[in-house]
Amino acid sequence: MKYIRNILIAFVIALVLSNAFKAYSQETKPEAAGAAIQETTPTLAAEGKTDEKDAGHDHAMGTEKRFVATIGADGVQHVEVIGGDYYFDPNYIVVKVNVPVELKVKKAPGYIPHDIAVKAPEAGIDFKKDLDKDWQAITFTPTKVGKYEMICDKRLLWFKSHKDRGMDGFIEVIQ
Repeated sequence: MKYIRNILIAFVIALVLSNAFKAYSQETKPEAAGAAIQETTPTLAAEGKTDEKDAGHDHAMGTEKRFVATIGADGVQHVEVIGGDYYFDPNYIVVKVNVPVELKVKKAPGYIPHDIAVKAPEAGIDFKKDLDKDWQAITFTPTKVGKYEMICDKRLLWFKSHKDRGMDGFIEVIQ
């Protein structure tokens, strides 16, 4: 009797795990045919407001959602980024060189863990932060003009990485 109970428990666990892996491995976003550019109003982040970020994600994989940071009264460039369901919003951020940046990040509702990472120590941008439901601040001062990749480097076992699913973007540092 004990042997049959253990087999049933193992079967239920295997069934639950296989369904979880199937759900995790499914694509959640359609491929975009081309890359569209969409500007976000720079004053929204400076005023601490968001546009449609909290309402939901509004661009498909491969679509660029650009945000050009402006320098606030405090001398800092403020940018808000939401990540979830294999996207960053915005996913293309333009900042000025040698001006401090405060990147406020949070995770959209959902169960899958995400992070945000940029590895460009030569440009003064080097961070990795797990996303949470609450806003978190990342501060840095870019020191070199260029385009630096921003990714979620999470991955479950042998499935596609979050970056491969479209959770990537760029921070472009300009003069």
